[in-house]
Amino acid sequence: MDFVQTASLVIFLASIILVITGWIDSVLAALLGILFMVFFGIMSDLDAFKIVDWNVIIILLSIWIISGYFGKSGVPDFLSAAILKLSKGNVALFVTMIGALAGFVSMLIDNVVVVLMFAPVIFHACRRFKFKAFGPVLFLALCANFMGTAMLLGDLPPQMLHSVSGIEFSGFIWQLGRPSSLFILLISYAVTCWVFYLMFRRSYKGISMDVASMDERPLDHIKDKPFAIVVCVVFALTILAMALRPIFGYHLGFIAMWGAICLILIFEIFKDRFTLEIPSLEHVLSELDWRAVFFYVALFALVGGLEHSGVIKLVSNMITPLIKQSLVIGSTLLFWVTAPIVGIVEHDAYILTMLYVIRDLAKDTGMNPWPLYWMLLWAGTLGSNLTIAGAPALFVAKNLAEKEDETKIPLKSFLGMTVPYVIVSLIACYIPAMLIWVFPFAK
Repeated sequence: MDFVQTASLVIFLASIILVITGWIDSVLAALLGILFMVFFGIMSDLDAFKIVDWNVIIILLSIWIISGYFGKSGVPDFLSAAILKLSKGNVALFVTMIGALAGFVSMLIDNVVVVLMFAPVIFHACRRFKFKAFGPVLFLALCANFMGTAMLLGDLPPQMLHSVSGIEFSGFIWQLGRPSSLFILLISYAVTCWVFYLMFRRSYKGISMDVASMDERPLDHIKDKPFAIVVCVVFALTILAMALRPIFGYHLGFIAMWGAICLILIFEIFKDRFTLEIPSLEHVLSELDWRAVFFYVALFALVGGLEHSGVIKLVSNMITPLIKQSLVIGSTLLFWVTAPIVGIVEHDAYILTMLYVIRDLAKDTGMNPWPLYWMLLWAGTLGSNLTIAGAPALFVAKNLAEKEDETKIPLKSFLGMTVPYVIVSLIACYIPAMLIWVFPFAK
């Protein structure tokens, strides 16, 4: 390694360590990393700006705006109340079903937003029927983080995969003549939820909910039906347009941006037609997580610095012999090494870096990169459920549960749920992933 490569690697690792430890603000740590890379000549300031995939950033912003309106529509509360009724007083079934629902919603909406949407419904049930909120809320967050990679919109890793490989929306459903992310994760998700339902049946034995005594109907949660209809229709049309992107030819970020702008314009022009108080554009923008936006922008630039200096190429060359020797062994190692790493480090940075490594590896060897892309993405998503360092949704859930239960959650109790969840989900994913995506391509 020459000076530029060594400097870029040291700066990158130092920035990520600062992000993980929280010694300074994560956004500041990432931005400092960019400044040092520019200062040491690893890349120019113009390079840093060009390296960022602004298409992905616009997708994030646009979907967050639409998600904000969706949360105010009352539809998540309606779905949760309907599940409460369907559970017929079975606490284990209610907790499992609300978690399962969160997972499906998170295929289209950021997992942290999903936790904030559904946690109040769990709190309502916990207060009314006298059981602790920690277990159900943490399970909610684990499930929300689980399915984010099933489709293109739910989380940053699938959007990064789109940026690196060019995969389209439909590729997450069916690719290269075989089921891809949606189906693989659905299989593992069903197994994981079933295992935890059996665990919850023991945990909540003797506790029941008298849902028959509840006065409100699920539809009562939708205060303004025209508002909810407009939000759901625009959201559905945006997703449909993104799925048909190859026909339209526009970037996904452009399509998502039009969906968000249409929703804003409808509510700005026809605000008097709705009984619900329509938030102003300033309020909508103020609710966006701008710190996360700046962090993701800086993350693209940091990883781009590694690529610019040739470090990505070096790592690719190092692992090439192993992958060429055996795709089965290489995929297995990538899967099971990735899972614990992303449990304790910033998983977006790791996944983005390794996506570039796999891309360069495929270019140099002519091999099919997709078994490795998928194994990386699935292990990176599921393994991040281990700690709050890996999944921000768990951090949010833990804080909400501690506030609701008015007690500090011990680390032992936290890991007592996350460790089994991660192990079960990884095993349930590894088996179909190997059968469908690795063995058929192995020589």
